[in-house]
Amino acid sequence: MAHQGPWDHYLETIAACQPIALNGRIVKIAGIVVEANGPGVPVGSHCAIRNPSGPDIPAEVVGFRDNRAMIMPFGEMRGIRPGTGVVAVSRSPEVAVGPAFLGRVLDGLGGPLDGKTAVRGVKMYPVYGNVVNPMEREIIRDVIDVGVRSINGLTSIGKGQRMAIMAGSGVGKSVLMGMIARNTAADVVVIALIGERGREVREFIERTLGDEGLKKAVVIVATSDAPVLVRIRAAFLATTVAEYFRDQGKDVILMMDSITRFAMALREVGLAAGEPPSAKGYTPSVFMQLPRLMERAGAVEGKGSITGIYTVLVEGDDMNEPVADAVRSISDGHIVLSRALAHKGHYPSVDVLASVSRVMKDIVDPAHMEDARRLLKILAVYREAEDLIRIGAYSDGTDPEIDTAKRMMGRFNAFLQQEIEEKEGFEETVSRLHALFAEM
Repeated sequence: MAHQGPWDHYLETIAACQPIALNGRIVKIAGIVVEANGPGVPVGSHCAIRNPSGPDIPAEVVGFRDNRAMIMPFGEMRGIRPGTGVVAVSRSPEVAVGPAFLGRVLDGLGGPLDGKTAVRGVKMYPVYGNVVNPMEREIIRDVIDVGVRSINGLTSIGKGQRMAIMAGSGVGKSVLMGMIARNTAADVVVIALIGERGREVREFIERTLGDEGLKKAVVIVATSDAPVLVRIRAAFLATTVAEYFRDQGKDVILMMDSITRFAMALREVGLAAGEPPSAKGYTPSVFMQLPRLMERAGAVEGKGSITGIYTVLVEGDDMNEPVADAVRSISDGHIVLSRALAHKGHYPSVDVLASVSRVMKDIVDPAHMEDARRLLKILAVYREAEDLIRIGAYSDGTDPEIDTAKRMMGRFNAFLQQEIEEKEGFEETVSRLHALFAEM
């Protein structure tokens, strides 16, 4: 007879435990990696370092070298000395997830950061996920309303799509994320803040996200001073939480800021484990783990959807740097934020000509698609002639397309800009977009 109800949680916990203690001893510390003789467990297993100067330090096996386990701690290594004991805790990291996660701010290990009691889950999920059968994935057919006019109108996002936001520093990506989190029609929003400055976390939660946005959100935080494994774990934990709500039939938006800092954390681990560096020092495992993380988003037949929005912090505004290039190849589209537009006070600073949604043609009606193409074509004409127009070298009447672009640019810019607190639904955006051309 199958076990039901509250027993499931206890049975899953028992199944995940390590019934026989496997022990080892630390023999060396090299940078952020601890080397130990034992315990004999596979890569990815969780261990506890028996710190003689304080509480046990959680850690994870990241590799092996000369028959020694290479272990990386989730916390500070102060107090560890040669001969310190290591004991295996579990072979497959799991976390208890449940509806109580809503409205909470948690660290990369699932502990509370908001001053409230520890969050209690109801179902165990593997932190590093299970592979979704491609034939069980739902085809993206429906739009998800993100409440941002320039995105809804010109780079429409579908339920289950993976979208990258490509931006340099200081061009408003955090503000755009906050607008999406507050305005979206999604049932649940899971936000992972990876490698952010500590000062920015509270500002984002209280000012950008706000109380209303937090009610249907789960925020996972691993600041830049957190141990490298905590930053990596935070990204996987946020995805696991999103998977739980998807399995409950919810439409979830998973926002990660930023996947670049997740990749940088992976680079630290890879280099410490002895991997050879490649482009810009990134190790091969970085480009293996990126799809492993991002492929967990999507819609599943008979369940809900996870729409992934991943910010990419491009170094020196180079849109072709290794992480940006890899994420762009994995995602189903990208939104580019322009520093030039931000300097003009054009917010959100979405460069719609450089942005694309690969599924838009499959999820919007033909009239909407045609209006979007017309607007983009006119914007492209204006951009090509902009320098001539600004220095007075263009004479009206020379080119009908440029004349039209000059006449329409004021209306187009008004359409593409949006106040931070302004919310506009998808249908309203489509109607406004169509009205732009009705006035021509």
